[in-house]
This record gives sequence, structure tokens and C-alpha cells, in this order.
Amino acid sequence: MKKAILATKVGMTQIFDEAGNLIPVTVLQAGPCVVTQVKTVENDGYSAVQVGFVDKREKLVNKPMKGHFDKAGVSYKRFVRELKLENAEEFKPADEIKADIFAAGDRIDATAISKGKGFQGAIKRHGQSRGPMAHGSKYHRHAGSNGSSAYPSKVFKGKRMPGHMGHKQVTIQNLEVVRVDAQDNLLLVKGAVPGPRKALVTVKETVKAN
Repeated sequence: MKKAILATKVGMTQIFDEAGNLIPVTVLQAGPCVVTQVKTVENDGYSAVQVGFVDKREKLVNKPMKGHFDKAGVSYKRFVRELKLENAEEFKPADEIKADIFAAGDRIDATAISKGKGFQGAIKRHGQSRGPMAHGSKYHRHAGSNGSSAYPSKVFKGKRMPGHMGHKQVTIQNLEVVRVDAQDNLLLVKGAVPGPRKALVTVKETVKAN
């Protein structure tokens, strides 16, 4: 992986290309991210770049992280993540990674925590079919049979049932960067990106480019 950055989801809008085609896009506030530590094979056993994103007030930072940021000579950050870049050794603490590392036409993978839907039934959660809606059926949106009674007298693990839906890490692969605003560090990505507004999104160079 050569290019990656942290971003927050601003929302969705639509733009027109030069041919007049309407393109739905997700706007991402990508960076600037600041390098807080460089991991090396000699010291850590692997190569990576640790970056911080979004400023944080000093009173909200605990002492270990405060010392970590002070050692790197950077301001206090809300999000700290590691990016395993191929050229990690070229970075040094306090370097900045901005949205201009990407260009229009690049293909990316976007990873975020999906929207939480709360407790949902089997129809909404798994797409199961409902029963007849007539008054006499008395079976409308129930999950149906869960298994045999005498044997095995239990519900097998993995059975699709009602429960907590959403709020899981989701990656959408091979999305297209339509436009890059280097001045305001904005990425306009074609299509939808997982997560609600203000969600933290990890944007990486795609692993499945055509």
C-alpha cells in the first residue's frame, strides 16, 4: 500500500462531470494527518506510520498520550491509527499527509463503522419473508421455526434471528475518486461510503484495481 489517509465523512451530494452526467458523491474531509511515530522493523518488528487526526483539547488527553504527542512535537489528536505504507521509512514525526496524495481517477477502499440500527427483527436484519397478513394467520413478521424440539433440543449457533443490527466495521472496495480539493483537503468519492456523518473513515489505495 502506497497511499492512505484518515478522513471524516461530511455527507453526500451530487456533481456534474464535463459531459453533463450527474454523479452522486460522498464528501470526505481527508486530513491533514500528522505523523506521530514511525514504526521500523529494527525497533518494532514491522514497518508502519502512526498518524493523528483531528485536534483535541489538552484537558481531554491522558498523561501517556500527552507525552507521546509532546515527544513527536505535534498537537494533541483525537484519532491515532497506524498505516502500513510501503515507503514508511521516508516519513518522520511531525510530517503531514494531505488529501493531495490522491488524484481524480484513483481507486480507493473506504473502511468505517456502519450505522447502528439497534435491535431489529429477522425481516429487516436478514431479509426473511413475512407470513400472510390476513387476520386469521396470526403469523406476520415472526422469525419462524428455530429447530427441532426433541432432537437436538437446541438452537444451533449461527441461526439467523432478531438481534443487534449494524455498527460493524465495513469496507467498500474499488471506489472512484471523482475530484480532489487540495486547498480544503476534501475528497469527492463516487457512491456511498459506510458510516454516519462525522464518522472516521480510513481511505486506502485499493487492493482490487482493474
